[in-house]
Parts: sequence; C-alpha cells; structure tokens
Amino acid sequence: MPLVEVTLVEGRTPQQLRALITAVTDAVENAVGAPRANVRVVLREVPATHWAAGDITVAERKDA
Repeated sequence: MPLVEVTLVEGRTPQQLRALITAVTDAVENAVGAPRANVRVVLREVPATHWAAGDITVAERKDA
C-alpha cells in the first residue's frame, strides 16, 4: 500500500490540491502498478512563515 506525503506552502485552491492528488495517484499507479484503491496521498500545507531555505522564509522572499 503506497503512501505518498507531499508538503507544500499553503495557498493553493481546493481544485489545485484535488488535481495534485489525482496526478500523484496516477503516477504511483503507473510507476509501480499499485491498485488505485491502495494508493494513499497525504497533503501537508504549511504557512509561508514556516518554510525556509538559506535562512529566508517563503514569506520573506515574497516581501522582498
């Protein structure tokens, strides 16, 4: 039973998140032959102030 976890900065629409779930499910089904009903997808959204690279948060990058 494949489990895929995706972490992304919050702010996408429900339609975009739904499309992502479908695309990930399709990819797992095609890549490893897992039955679609067995594919699990978890989306974790985090605030832009809680995601950083190079000591700069996504929120800070947007403000710059």
